[in-house]
Order: sequence, then structure tokens, then C-alpha cells
Amino acid sequence: MISKQHINLTQQHQLFTQIGEVAQDMGTRAFVIGGYVRDLIMERKVSKDIDIVCEGSGIELAKAVSKKLPNTGKVNVYKTYGTAMVRVGDNELEFVGARKESYQKDSRNPIVESGTLEDDQKRRDFTINALAIALNPNEFGTLIDPFDGVEDIQKQLLRTPLAPEQTFSDDPLRMMRAVRFATQLNFTIDHKTHKAIHRMADRIAILSKERIIDELHKILMATKPSLGFLLLHELDLLHRILPELCALKGIEEVEGQKHKDNFYHTFEVVDNICKTTDHLWLRWAALLHDIGKAPTKRFSKKVGWTFHGHEFVGAKMVYELFKRLKMPLNEKMKYVQRLVFMSSRPIVIAEDIVTDAAVRRLVFDAGDLIDDLLLLCEADITTKNPRRFNTYHNNFKIVRQKIIDVEEKDRIRNFQPPVDGAEIMKTFDVGPCREIGLIKDHIKEAILEGVIPNEYEAAYAMMLEKAAELGLDKNKKTNA
Repeated sequence: MISKQHINLTQQHQLFTQIGEVAQDMGTRAFVIGGYVRDLIMERKVSKDIDIVCEGSGIELAKAVSKKLPNTGKVNVYKTYGTAMVRVGDNELEFVGARKESYQKDSRNPIVESGTLEDDQKRRDFTINALAIALNPNEFGTLIDPFDGVEDIQKQLLRTPLAPEQTFSDDPLRMMRAVRFATQLNFTIDHKTHKAIHRMADRIAILSKERIIDELHKILMATKPSLGFLLLHELDLLHRILPELCALKGIEEVEGQKHKDNFYHTFEVVDNICKTTDHLWLRWAALLHDIGKAPTKRFSKKVGWTFHGHEFVGAKMVYELFKRLKMPLNEKMKYVQRLVFMSSRPIVIAEDIVTDAAVRRLVFDAGDLIDDLLLLCEADITTKNPRRFNTYHNNFKIVRQKIIDVEEKDRIRNFQPPVDGAEIMKTFDVGPCREIGLIKDHIKEAILEGVIPNEYEAAYAMMLEKAAELGLDKNKKTNA
């Protein structure tokens, strides 16, 4: 049906008017469709990425619009899908001809055919994304809503235009997108759609890892990612993507001693850290910080449940996880690994008397990651005991102040010893040998423990002292 409702396109009125006029001159109809329309109706911030669909060739319309409009970039054509991208000012427009689109059972690539606007709206993932607004002069601003998408927006409901089984069979990624939109918009997945996803969950096996990860990134960047991850678990999708998280689920009890459920704890930590940072890879570190606890869980009659070495095991698991999901095996992965590996260090300090030496060593080991590490560890405080909660947070305030004090006094972050190996070898006229390493380590430990200040004179004097113990004499040539 064509809604009688007209939508105010004031924000991009000139741009849309010009596109409509070009389409009219070409003897076709053009519409803005999808997320832009949804967000406009929801009064959310609209994207600069705008989808334009026309009855005919989207590529030809893109070329014609590019010629008429000023300040346009190059037309990038993707013939396989009949689409074209054009940058107009700070907007990126994607033009496509109205089409039918389907996927074969074991294929990741769609079969694309020309179709009507209605065909194009049917192939959309959800009713709220099938909304279109006419741009031609004679119908400018008319909302076309064949599947009651506006009503679903009002109900905060995610529903597919066609039978959900057909929609998800055409493109199984839409199951992930359902979770992502439910998380971002705080919508509910309607009952039939929910049942279809659960029943068809194994279909995500045909998707490329890159497409799945793109959706996971968007879930992680939501205000409250736990909604999405718990929904993935509920829909039988999570264990197919991140079995390491599912392995954390459950509480065991032996001789009356229990441990916390690290599955739900993990999502609390993620939600906590999302209140303080938009850093995607720091959010990944929060998501994975405890994955080493499942393989390291042990029960001891003396101390109860233990997870010894879970940070070390978890850091190694990060590499395997990134590799399996075809995520970047570069500095981003190493960043997540280091945070997982160090994730318990500040908490141990915060539990005890906060000494300068402990803080100095923490800053030395963490380097530039110290601020992100503290954010992660503060997010990791999920105890429901008010006294312990306040104690931990107050101790972290002390840790933060100690870090400032130690940094100002000792310059430990990105620490470089005042006396390096080259100077030690030159002083004692020796080549690389065991003694050089022992002297360097001795100086480093003395500085970190606060025995000497991080200054050249003190470090040089300690070098001479330690060298004498090892039988090195700068006044005598040594054959090391």
C-alpha cells in the first residue's frame, strides 16, 4: 500500500529534490529507503550513508545525478549487484535498481534480478527497514509502507516482511542483524521471527567470518551489549561463534563451595566498560578477559575453586579466537592479548596495601596500556556486596593517584634504563655475555623497587657495585 502520510525531508530537501528531478527526467521513480527512513521516523540521528532505489538502472541514475549535482565525487560502479556509490558533499549515496534477491542453500552470494519497488521492499530484512519515501516531484515525501513498518516502530518490534524462514534462508546474516537491531534500538524480536532464528541457527555456518564479525562489532558498540550477547545465546547462535564464552556458563558446587557464574559476570563487565569508553578493542578485551577460566577451573579442598594462570591461558586463547574468526592478527589482537594477560594485576594491588613498588612495577609492565587496563579492572568490579564494592573503588582511586605520583617522580612509563647494555659493555670492555644481562636486570629491579631513583648517577653507581660482585673491573680488560 501507499501510505497517505508524508514525511518531512527538510534535512536533505535540496539533495532529495534534485535526485527526484533527475529520476523524473529519466522517466523513472526514485525513493530513499532503509535505515535513513527508519531513523528519520524514529527521530534518531540519521546516517550520512543513504540508500536510493529506483525502478530501472540504479547505475544510470547515479551517473545522471553525478552530472547534475555539484560537489560530487567519482561514481563507483559495482556491476555484479547493479549498484553505484556517489559521494555528494559529506553524504555517501548508494543507488540500486529495484530488485529481487535470493541465496542458494550453500551459497554466500545472492542471485539478483530486476524487480519492482514492492519486490525490493519484500527482500529487506525487517519491516522497519522496508520503509521508502518517494522523491519524484509529483509524490515527493510520500511514505510507502507495505508491511506496517511504522506500526512496528511504535511497538518497538522486529518483524520480517515475508515469512521469517524465507527471509533468513535468503540471507542467514539477517539472524545476526536481528540481534544487532534489537540491541541497538532496544526492540523485541517478534515471536515467529524468534522461533525461526532458533530453528535455523545452524545456517550461519555458510556465512563468511568477516560478515559475522562486522555484526559482533556493532553489537559490542551498542550502549548495552549484554542484551545482544544474551539474545545470541538464547537464539542458539552464540556457541556457534564464541564457544569460549559459553564454556564459562554455570556454577559448580563441591563440599558447599561455589564460584560465581563467569558467563553472566563477563557481560556485566562489558556493560560497565561501555559506560566509560567507545574503544572497540578495549570492549573486546572486556568480553574476553575471563575466557581462560573455563580450562583452568580446579577445586582444592584447602582453598576452594581456583583459576590459576587463567590470564596466561586466556591470552593464548585470544590468538586462536582471532585466527578462527579471521580477525586482524596485528597490533589490535596484541592489544587485547596484553590486557587479558594483565587483567588481574591492578585488582591484586587494590586488594592490598598499595605500595609504591607495586605501582611502579605495574606501570612498567603495562606501559601505554595502563589507563585502559585500569578502566578494564574497574569495570571488572561486579560484587553485589556494597562494602566490598566501595572498598575496591576507593582502593583504585589510591592506585590512580599513586600512578600519578610515581610517574612524576620516577618516569616509569615506557621505562628505559639510565644505563644500557652498550654502556656496560663499553665500560668493562666486554662483549655480550651473561654478566651484562644480570647487571641490567639488577639496575631495573632496584629502580622498580624504589631502592634507587631512576637517574643516571645512581644507576651507574649500582652498575659498578654489581659488576664488582660478578668479577668485572673497569680498570682491567676482561676476557668474558
